[in-house]
Amino acid sequence: MKKLIPPILFLICIAAMIFIKNLIIIQEIIPRPFNYIGILFILTGLIMTIKVRKQFDKSHTEIHTFKKPRKLITNGLFKVSRNPIYLGFTISLLGVWVFLGTLLPVVGFLFFILVTNNYYIPFEEDSMERIFGTEYKNYKSKVRRWI
Repeated sequence: MKKLIPPILFLICIAAMIFIKNLIIIQEIIPRPFNYIGILFILTGLIMTIKVRKQFDKSHTEIHTFKKPRKLITNGLFKVSRNPIYLGFTISLLGVWVFLGTLLPVVGFLFFILVTNNYYIPFEEDSMERIFGTEYKNYKSKVRRWI
């Protein structure tokens, strides 16, 4: 599973959500124009993700889930979430679901949350504890996993 990095899973989930919506047509639960609020969620999530990406670059540390980080980042969006990139992806997927306006695409949104929460985040947390020890444990005790 180490080859399936989170941004690829994010894109797969979007594709699956669109495929499901087009494959199984059911009644809309969020009619137009109300579904357009999903665009705000998509943009908010993407802006968060880009902002954190720039923070990683500025800090000269590794962003790749399966590579060793060089620095522990605790400022910016990391003050409110230990996983602001995953949170950004999740907000964007929520936006995709709202924009699509039907119930079944929620499967892609939920799948991303399940994989992230049960695989990526625990993997990264174990790695961070090994690398940064007490500093990470203290940070972890003060900042929630998601929000």
